[in-house]
Amino acid sequence: MGLGATDAQFHVLAVDDSIIDRKLIERLLKTSSYQVTAVDSGSKALEFLGLNDEVEQSDIAEAPSVSPNNHHQEVDVKLIITDYCMPGMTGYDLLRKIKESKSLKDIPVVIMSSENEPSRINRCLEEGAEEFFLKPVKLSDVNKLRPHMMKGTSMEDEANISKRKAMGEIQAPERTRTTYNGFDVLS
Repeated sequence: MGLGATDAQFHVLAVDDSIIDRKLIERLLKTSSYQVTAVDSGSKALEFLGLNDEVEQSDIAEAPSVSPNNHHQEVDVKLIITDYCMPGMTGYDLLRKIKESKSLKDIPVVIMSSENEPSRINRCLEEGAEEFFLKPVKLSDVNKLRPHMMKGTSMEDEANISKRKAMGEIQAPERTRTTYNGFDVLS
């Protein structure tokens, strides 16, 4: 199963304190051709994303939590999928920190939980979560992720094009109207 050019750009940060659930979501994401970085806590997710102010440096040095060869400066995370119930920082707390961050607020966040509590689900969705999956996560759930990443990608692309136009890097070509077989054609 090869990675297409468009699939290779989708990097997912998976956050779960349970190694079994973390490995399951990592395998499902990789099966769907996503790049995956898996960490075991909200604070390690923030460290990976570059929001270190809440993370004590001693915690970072103690446990290598980020998959090898992946560092936040080099990776463009397109989606974060996190467990709701984790010790220390919950998935809800992580969601709020991401949505409060000027640089990360546009990254889609998906929450997972083994508990089907409507008030919890609604609170996460109201705070900005794109989806709420019940565990165990299935391949059909993972298939729902791509539109959220595409939405973020197209907004980023449009923003970059707008910036480049404003800086004069992109010039709109002059268009001329010609007639071809009775149809007006812009060229």
